[in-house]
Amino acid sequence: MSDQNAMRNQMKSGAGFIAALDQSGGSTPKALGLYGVEPTDYSGEEEMFRAMHDMRARIILADDFTNEKVIGAILFERTMHDTINDTPVAELLWRDRGIVPFLKIDKGLEEQADGVQILKPMPGLEDTLKVAKSKGIFGTKERSVIHDADAKGIADIVAQQFDVARTVIAAGLVPILEPEVNIHSETKAQAEALLEAEIAKHLNTLDDGVDVMLKLTLPDQPGLYDGLAAHPRVLRVVALSGGYSTDVASAKLAENKHMIASFSRALTEGLNVKMSDAEFGAALGGNIDKIYRASI
Repeated sequence: MSDQNAMRNQMKSGAGFIAALDQSGGSTPKALGLYGVEPTDYSGEEEMFRAMHDMRARIILADDFTNEKVIGAILFERTMHDTINDTPVAELLWRDRGIVPFLKIDKGLEEQADGVQILKPMPGLEDTLKVAKSKGIFGTKERSVIHDADAKGIADIVAQQFDVARTVIAAGLVPILEPEVNIHSETKAQAEALLEAEIAKHLNTLDDGVDVMLKLTLPDQPGLYDGLAAHPRVLRVVALSGGYSTDVASAKLAENKHMIASFSRALTEGLNVKMSDAEFGAALGGNIDKIYRASI
C-alpha cells in the first residue's frame, strides 16, 4: 500500500484525533506565553519562531505523541521547511510516529464584513502546494471565521472555502475546510444551521472520488453535522476547540459521535517550558488521553 493510501485509510477510519500545531505569527506570542515563554525571553521574530519550534518538537517527540491516539497533525508553513533531529518534520511525523501531516495554508483573515471574516489572498498557493506534496504532506487546512448568522456572509465564506479546496485537490492533496463559528457569537446556533446547509449544497457539486475534510466548531445542537460526516465526499469531520477549555471541549465532542478532535489550545493546556521531561510527558499524555477518549 502506498503512503498516500495508508494515510487516507488512517484519516478515514483511524481512532484518535488531529493535533493542531499550526500557530501562526499572530497567535505564537500567546501560545508561547501559555507555555511560560515570555516576550522578554526572545528577541525578534526569528527567536520567537525558534522557541515555538522547540515547543512543537518537544510535543512531537513525546512518548504519547504517536498514532495510537494522534492520527494527524497540522503544521505551520515554517515547520514544514524545518527539521527535528535533522529529519524534515513531515517525514518524521509519518515515518517515526505514524502521524499524517497536514499544512496550514491560509495567510490570515480580512476585516469583518457581512458578519464573517473571509480568507486573505494566498499568493503563490500553487507553488506552496507543489512543495508540500514533495515533502510528503497529505492535506491542507484554511481557516475563516463566522461571527453572526448572516446568510450572505456565510454563503460567501463557504463558497471561498470550496474554491480554495478545488485548488488543493488539483494539486493532489486533501483539503480541510475550516469555516469556524465564533463560540461567543450571540447567533451561534442559527449560524451553524446556515453553515450546515451551505456546506451540504457545495459538497454535492464535487466530482466522484474527491475527498475533503471539514473542521468545524463544536455545535450547539449535538449531531448537527452527522449528515455531513456521512456524505460520500467527506473523509472526516473534525472539531476545533475554539477557545473552550479541554474539559468543556471534550464534553461537547463526546456529544457528537461523528466528529473527532483537532484541538490546539486544549492539547497544550498546562504545559510549561520549565517542566522536566517526565513532568511534560505526563501532562501532555493526560491531555492526549482526554482528547482521544472524547474522539472515540
